[in-house]
Amino acid sequence: MDKRARSARDQVDKFAERRTQLATAALDALAELGYARTSLREIAQKSEFSHGVLHYYFSDKVELLTHAVHLYEAVCVTRYDDIVATSRTAEELRREFTALMASTLLTDAPMHRLWYDVRNQSLFEDSFRGEIIEIDIRRQQMIANVVQSFADLCGQPLLVSHAMAYALFDGLFHQALLRHLAGDPEASKILRHDADALLDLIVGPARAAAPGR
Repeated sequence: MDKRARSARDQVDKFAERRTQLATAALDALAELGYARTSLREIAQKSEFSHGVLHYYFSDKVELLTHAVHLYEAVCVTRYDDIVATSRTAEELRREFTALMASTLLTDAPMHRLWYDVRNQSLFEDSFRGEIIEIDIRRQQMIANVVQSFADLCGQPLLVSHAMAYALFDGLFHQALLRHLAGDPEASKILRHDADALLDLIVGPARAAAPGR
């Protein structure tokens, strides 16, 4: 690679790195205020960066929001990977999965709230709907990996589709987040109990073969 090409590549890398820094800084403001109540100017006021700098790297709030959410979700969707990879028994997976789900409710509540906010906003904003659907598919796969591994370790079939399993766990988590944000000190405990019970509901004994098969 000659000097000119190397210099151009360095400029591209620096631009991408700067965008990542700005999007990361914007996450706190977005999580605190929500999508509808946050403008680039308000994000700038809550960060060390000026409005002009934000506007230079991002054409509008939608572009910044999309980049910021992708950064967060890149970490979120791998949250349970180690548990799936290292669990040797169904009970070990159950214990670690439900404990981490309950823990992240407490430690990452603002970011979870932001996710549900922008997912709801995508029902009205077609400008970033495609990105939200893409992220939601990855989140579904995250839960699919967990429940399929649990069923395999149990030696039992999964009784629901991966999409249904995701909807069920997502619903539990959403309810728990609402309770937590409302100040319920038992929200994470209830979430862990319900997630534990749900695992038992979505796997079942191996079905006997039909007569003559």
